[in-house]
Amino acid sequence: MGNSIPEITLNDGLKVPVIGLGTYKLKGNNGATSIQHAIDLGYRLLDSAYNYENEGTVGEAVRRSSVPRSELRITSKLPGRYHEYDQAITAIQESLFRAQLDYYDLYLIHWPNPSKDLYVEAWQALIDAKKWGLIRSIGVCNFLPEHLARLEKETGVKPSMNQIELHPFFNQEEQRKYHEEKNIATQSWSPFTRGLKHINIDTIRKIADRHKKTIPQVVLRWHYQLGAISIPKSASPQRQFENITIFDFELAQEEMTAISQLSQPDGRIANQDPAVYEEF
Repeated sequence: MGNSIPEITLNDGLKVPVIGLGTYKLKGNNGATSIQHAIDLGYRLLDSAYNYENEGTVGEAVRRSSVPRSELRITSKLPGRYHEYDQAITAIQESLFRAQLDYYDLYLIHWPNPSKDLYVEAWQALIDAKKWGLIRSIGVCNFLPEHLARLEKETGVKPSMNQIELHPFFNQEEQRKYHEEKNIATQSWSPFTRGLKHINIDTIRKIADRHKKTIPQVVLRWHYQLGAISIPKSASPQRQFENITIFDFELAQEEMTAISQLSQPDGRIANQDPAVYEEF
């Protein structure tokens, strides 16, 4: 699957590529064309969300592609306003209708929204939707260890994946350790810090020059060697190709450490701390 993109196996047995395509803001015909091109290049993991309002675009790209549906891994996410059980079930069905798909490979709770205290109810809806064949694998986004522990304690089911903000300026070391202990896959959103604008570029540029690679390629290789699944977004065919051309070199441990040391305690891009931040 996905040409030369390696895969990992989630705790429920689903195999997913270590790099996927983020689709945020890819909409309409242009978006479908960009996503189709990515599939043609070898991308097999596509990341969408109810709140991106582009599930239909992703579905259209899938239909235009010559790649069999069974070879793709398509993700969407439940918005915070639909955490109540019945509303969550309806939202999952609506996500499928929008994309004109029979099932999602991955469906995630987008944010825990802890002040509303409904994320366990939403999780139960995902558990049931998986039993009914609407979803193959269920996970979450932006859940802190205490949120993850509560899901497992109250339902007996662990997420297969937690998609979190993860980039060189915020390396999430403790969160990643917790995931590893619990056998929960780490997926990185905003792997480039939204354009690498906040990172000490010189450190990464020197490493990139040493390997004759681009800065984004080095950052994605860093994610890969951390064991994280990255989902870089790009509409550019050239950048899409560059982003999956990272498996012909390896970062030395000192290079990995140098990049990880760029992390800052306040490194979140928009101060979106899941303990308090909420999205509906």
